[in-house]
Amino acid sequence: METDGTGVHRRAVLAGIAASAASVASNAAAASGRRRYVQVGCGSRARMYQDAIWGPHKAHAELVGTCDTNAGRLALVGRRAAQAGAAPPKAYAAADFQRMLDELKPDGLIVTTPDVTHVDYIIRGLDAELDVITEKPMTTDAAKVQAIIDATQRNKRHVRVNFNYRYAPYRSQVKELLMAGTIGDVLSVDFHWLLSTVHGADYFRRWHSQKPISGGLMVHKATHHFDLVNWWLSDVPVSVNATGKREFYTPAMARRLGLSGPHERCRTCPEKAKCSFYLDIAADPGLKALFADNEALDGYFRDRCVFRDDISIEDTMNVIVGYAGGTTLSYSLNAFNAWEGYHVAFNGTKGRLEHSVVESGGTAGAADDGPKDIVTTRIIPMRGKAQIIEPAAGAGGHGGGDAVMLADIFDPAHTIDPLLRTADERAGAASCLVGIAANRCFETKQAVRIDSLVSGLAQPSFTPMPSHIAPVPMPRRTRA
Repeated sequence: METDGTGVHRRAVLAGIAASAASVASNAAAASGRRRYVQVGCGSRARMYQDAIWGPHKAHAELVGTCDTNAGRLALVGRRAAQAGAAPPKAYAAADFQRMLDELKPDGLIVTTPDVTHVDYIIRGLDAELDVITEKPMTTDAAKVQAIIDATQRNKRHVRVNFNYRYAPYRSQVKELLMAGTIGDVLSVDFHWLLSTVHGADYFRRWHSQKPISGGLMVHKATHHFDLVNWWLSDVPVSVNATGKREFYTPAMARRLGLSGPHERCRTCPEKAKCSFYLDIAADPGLKALFADNEALDGYFRDRCVFRDDISIEDTMNVIVGYAGGTTLSYSLNAFNAWEGYHVAFNGTKGRLEHSVVESGGTAGAADDGPKDIVTTRIIPMRGKAQIIEPAAGAGGHGGGDAVMLADIFDPAHTIDPLLRTADERAGAASCLVGIAANRCFETKQAVRIDSLVSGLAQPSFTPMPSHIAPVPMPRRTRA
């Protein structure tokens, strides 16, 4: 029987929970023929869904309409569709979103707009009785989370929130190890995420640098990480305490680095030759086509100075989260680090699981020709010798998670997932509310309870995990 290197029988574990798996149904699962989708938001994140529909999933899905604030990006989608051999979707201005739904009568709506606008399109899609798929984060503040919860209950429908990090094979492997009780039940988690001065800096150039639009890195970025912990533990957060600051991406740091700036943007910067944070968006074909070629149409600059004064998000954040089952999480996010990736450790009643990933960390939306992720996973039994686990491997974006997630969305033959990686609005809320609570902590300097932010939030669908009350084997005796 197949084992994972720790003596855990993987097939037996998965088979044992398959009967109780109750995931949210895939949007394409019950379909016959091609399902018709429309998409609102045609920026860099939108391309993943477009390429999936025009490529590996074209037999089951069709993109019939797109909607955006920028006519140039809408035209780009049409050209890309033709290059892929697909019929160009009908293009609609943002003001004509409802007309798109009325005229095309799609089966599903894919939301890939800036974060603060998700809520409006999600609710309008639900009210139109569509299968709604949204990028993370689901939304950016508590009132918007409540509005989505109310809309799902009113329409008796779910929203699919896409967390591609769950689907990376090596992260799924961590879930399997925890489910199998390899380290017993988890009492605490230490999780540290590092963004380099390439990828991390990029958040400070874009609309993400404005907290009213993105919710800051606690919502836009960390929603991935909080969702991973929620899913890994099969638990929900109940309390949050946090501190945050911006101390690197500031005008003062620009001067400490020898610049006279900050300036408005890289393209017109008089100090571009001496600034290693300079980004030439015209040099990358993807960034040029999406942004440089279309900035005159809406005035959006993709290459704003990372040190400018009007940035409203933090670059250094520390969070303590309490869980309903009693586990505590200690989390940090740093956006100006020397390397990109993360280290997470689970401290259990039978030992410790350590999992680290070094990522390439490139510029968002640009061509990525960096090295593959370097993954390390090990189990340290209580008073035992550390065991190295061969990491599960995958191909493609986000550690191989994108391809698996897209198949889960669009392939009607995709099987029920015993790990329950599909997430709906309950999981979407449980993750972004941690970041929303952290933002409130930054302002009030007080701890925040999740149930003080929203009402009517049900428990997400999770797999069974080791009990917090079951007997635990006595650790072996050590020499005096």
